Amino acid sequence: MRVISGKSKGRKLKEPSDYAIRPTTDMVKESVFNIIQFDIEGRRVLDLFAGTGQLGIECLSRGASECTFVDMSAEAIALVKSNLKTCGLTGRVVRDDSLSFLKRGERFDLIFLDPPYAEELLSQALRIIYSVDILNEGGIIVCEGPREKLLPEPEAPYYKIKEYRYGRVKLTTIGKENKK
Repeated sequence: MRVISGKSKGRKLKEPSDYAIRPTTDMVKESVFNIIQFDIEGRRVLDLFAGTGQLGIECLSRGASECTFVDMSAEAIALVKSNLKTCGLTGRVVRDDSLSFLKRGERFDLIFLDPPYAEELLSQALRIIYSVDILNEGGIIVCEGPREKLLPEPEAPYYKIKEYRYGRVKLTTIGKENKK
C-alpha cells in the first residue's frame, strides 16, 4: 500500500495486522482517484470507516484542505495516526461510531464510505447523510461495497453520478446539486 500522487507520493503505508480491517486495493484506489482527481484540491474530506486512512491521506497528499478520519477500531486509529506521521501530513483522527459521527451534522465536500462489507453500514450511512444533509453543494460521496449490493436511491438534491465495477467490488459516486 502506497500513496499514489501528490506531496507524499510513493510513501509506504502501514497495513493492518489481520483482516479485521480491509484496505482498499491499489487497483480500486487508483480508479477512485482517476474518477475524482479534479474534485480534491481545497476540499474538506471525511474518510468514514477510515481503516488505514489511505483514502483520506491520498486526498491530503493531493491538496485537500483538511481531512477527518473516523473509525471505531483502536487498531485503525493507531494505523491512521502512524500513516499520517509517515507521510508528514496532519488530519483530525476521531475514534467514534461512524453512524453516530454522521448524525452530528458536520459538513464536508468529499465523503468516502468504505465500511465492512458484511454489514448494512453503507446503506445506513447513506440514509443518514441524506437526512442530516452533511454534503456541501457540488460535493461527492464515493461508496465502495460488494458488487451485488443495492444502495438506497438518492433523493434530490442528491443524485447518482455513476457506478463502476472492479471484480467483486462496486464503486458508486453520488453528487449533490449546486443550487446556483
